[in-house]
Amino acid sequence: MRIIVILCLWMGFSSQIAAQTDPFILGMTLGGGEINEQQLPGTLNEHYQYPSEEEVDYFYQKGFRLITIPFRWERVQKTLGGDLDYGEIGEIRKVVSWAAKRDMQVILSMYNGGRYRKYGVDYIVGSYSVSRQDFADCWNKIANAFAGYPNIYGYNLMSEPHDMQAFDWQTSAQWAISSIRLADRRSRIIISGNNYAAAESWADYSDQLKNLNDPQDKLVYNAHCYFDNDFTGKYLFSYDQNQAWDSTGIQRAMPFVKWLKQNNKKGIIGQFGVPDTDDRWLNIMNKFLEYLKAENVAAQYSSSGKRLSGNPVSSYPLANIERPQIKALQGFLSGAVMAYQKPTTPTEPVVNNQNTPQNTAVEKTVEAPAEPPSSFLFLPGTVLLPQPNGGLYKPVLKSTTREKTVRVAKYRTP
Repeated sequence: MRIIVILCLWMGFSSQIAAQTDPFILGMTLGGGEINEQQLPGTLNEHYQYPSEEEVDYFYQKGFRLITIPFRWERVQKTLGGDLDYGEIGEIRKVVSWAAKRDMQVILSMYNGGRYRKYGVDYIVGSYSVSRQDFADCWNKIANAFAGYPNIYGYNLMSEPHDMQAFDWQTSAQWAISSIRLADRRSRIIISGNNYAAAESWADYSDQLKNLNDPQDKLVYNAHCYFDNDFTGKYLFSYDQNQAWDSTGIQRAMPFVKWLKQNNKKGIIGQFGVPDTDDRWLNIMNKFLEYLKAENVAAQYSSSGKRLSGNPVSSYPLANIERPQIKALQGFLSGAVMAYQKPTTPTEPVVNNQNTPQNTAVEKTVEAPAEPPSSFLFLPGTVLLPQPNGGLYKPVLKSTTREKTVRVAKYRTP
């Protein structure tokens, strides 16, 4: 009996040590697919573009093992409730496959601010024009399209929802969570906060997100944090004009980190970044990352890449000159192998297309109650895209939940 007690105590102590020594996760956002929001859907490689293999490899060689790929809803699904765009999904799959060859994980992130644009007008998710059924339908199809890729770290439901008015973000997020779990029970689901996901005002605008339910218990909460005076990350003025100091980052992240600890939630700072105009910005970032590492909160550096190399916070080389942010960030990467051998066997899953269907999809129409369903269909290892002659699961979601009004947002990030 005494031996059993000692063993239990040792197991508990060992688990605490393991938790305290978990590696700090620091990733990079490879922007390009989300830009030019005034050109929707826009023309690929003219108004926007997805990262190239060269860009993926650059950040791999620098030690990053987690990347975010932003995209616009209007580009991957040009008609609400319709099929995903094969060409667009194919472009994103290329990036995911390049990352898989290098043992890098990927976050797929919808950059829409809680809206969908139709006929030049932005409609809020949850409204009559862009229903929660539409939102859930799109995410179910995306999850089906990427469920066969083992390097999908997670799905970021919506980057920087804001000014949601009567259409509360919590309810919309829950519908999307339930819809994704019909297709993918393995990947994480990432929930951005309201009010542009601002870390410093998280509890004021996003406290109710703690009530979200994931049967797989794999929710990760996502806040954004910049260090300039207007919280935008545009860094329009000098360090002194921004009235910054070395603990600005810690001060702004602390309300979000405190909320995570109080509610026993997992979190990530999904956007942060500094310009290379003054070394004091790098000092703020270093202290900020030291704080996140100590609190075991992951972080993703802001949008970088060839298309965004002129962005003040970009970490991609400008005119073939390496940016100082990269060296500072590398100090927080642990256990990264700086070289790789290209696999001799393909890692990309077999996928469907219009000419050579590999799977036969069975059309299912499900009437969902006001509360999200409690049982889920898991399609392990499958990649199902809508077929011209076949169907896909299309959730019919009807909400009777009374909407609540949220406060008007104060901050905007890029």
